[in-house]
Amino acid sequence: MKIIMIRFFSLLFLCAVFMANAAVAQNGPLRVILPLGPGSGVDNFARTVQPALSKALNGQVVVIENMPGAGGLTGTAALVKAEPNGNTIAFVSNNHAINPSVFKNMPFDSLNDITPISMIGTSPFVLVVNPNKLPVKTAKELQAFLAAKPDQYNYASSGNGTIIQLAGEMFIQAADVKVRHIPYKGMGPMLTDLMAGQVEMGVAAVAAVEGQLKSGALRAIGVMGRERVSTLPGVPTMIEQGFPTVDIQGWFAVIGPAKLPPEQVSRIYAAVVQAFNDPTVKEKLTEQGNVINPTTPAVATQFFKSEQERYARLIAQSKIAVD
Repeated sequence: MKIIMIRFFSLLFLCAVFMANAAVAQNGPLRVILPLGPGSGVDNFARTVQPALSKALNGQVVVIENMPGAGGLTGTAALVKAEPNGNTIAFVSNNHAINPSVFKNMPFDSLNDITPISMIGTSPFVLVVNPNKLPVKTAKELQAFLAAKPDQYNYASSGNGTIIQLAGEMFIQAADVKVRHIPYKGMGPMLTDLMAGQVEMGVAAVAAVEGQLKSGALRAIGVMGRERVSTLPGVPTMIEQGFPTVDIQGWFAVIGPAKLPPEQVSRIYAAVVQAFNDPTVKEKLTEQGNVINPTTPAVATQFFKSEQERYARLIAQSKIAVD
């Protein structure tokens, strides 16, 4: 009888410990890793939704942590190593699907070492120039200007192998011009040098350069996707301007570590859907030209697979060097 009682109380103790740990996981802060730096489209999405996400999680504190580096590998590697207890997620973008085709020695498996939670939506890109360095207003004018002085001008990107570099290469190849690539460690430093005239042109998320375009510090040459952006109604697409192969846009997704328990996936997914459908959040992001339409985890999983295959083909056709 004594042995039975000892086992009974031991079981009660283990249950109490389990419930306490579960409570900590639910009530502790939610760490949101951003593999890109401040000023990026991912950063804009995360900080816009932060208050609504906390509310959707019943007041759970949401802590955003920028971890740029190596085209997003640094931040995502930290996510992969995190405990799958529902306290750590990451907001990722196209780079997550690009990296396997750019880096030979990946520190993790982009498909099997994560748990897809939702593909949130898409964001438009725009080709911009420093108007003091490149006095052009259209894509054709830019093409002629660059063609007249091969290898004399630079285009900036947020890093080697990033979606921003790939978008820039799309235009350069379509225009058949020679321009030097200058990679930066994030969108913030890139835009700083672009406005200062250290580099002459680059591609950015519309939301990241909206203020600079309004002030005249930068000039929009063309939208990189198929449709014009509501916030830039007078800026035609690159397709409209005679470059039919220049068709690319950003996307954003939420992921967790591998082996994230189904109940945690469901909890975070429900909160993400509620937060991004918050009227204030959705209106602000939509005004920037973004399309918000959170998918299910299953759809997100298939999306990652198809995007990784798509970028593998694009990288093979581009001039982007494989590390």
